[in-house]
Amino acid sequence: MRRSEFQRIVQLALDELPDVFHDALQNLDVQVRWAPTPLERRHLRLHPGNDLFGLYTGVSLPNRTHWYGTAGNIPLPDVILIFQRAHERHCRTEAELVEQARQTLLHEIGHYLGIDETRLRDLGVG
Repeated sequence: MRRSEFQRIVQLALDELPDVFHDALQNLDVQVRWAPTPLERRHLRLHPGNDLFGLYTGVSLPNRTHWYGTAGNIPLPDVILIFQRAHERHCRTEAELVEQARQTLLHEIGHYLGIDETRLRDLGVG
């Protein structure tokens, strides 16, 4: 699948998220990449053959201190990376791709909101 087609699928999944999520997202960039870099894989301790659907990088909302975003300290956007290869390897249809992209976005938005892996699993997006 071409990158532009997958980006369209991710955008469709993003557009389908409830308004409460859109309202909570500030200074957040969603990007599509083919796969995590070797450095990202090492940092996350991913074993060969393990897929990663997405990754949140930034300072989660609960961890932001009073200095975050103050005058003279304009932060770069936090980033959610969506990895195309993992989605293509695990999904057979476009509908499955959209649903998996939606689940990945919800999971990574959860990290942006400060929710840990255990709680995300409890919420059904782990």
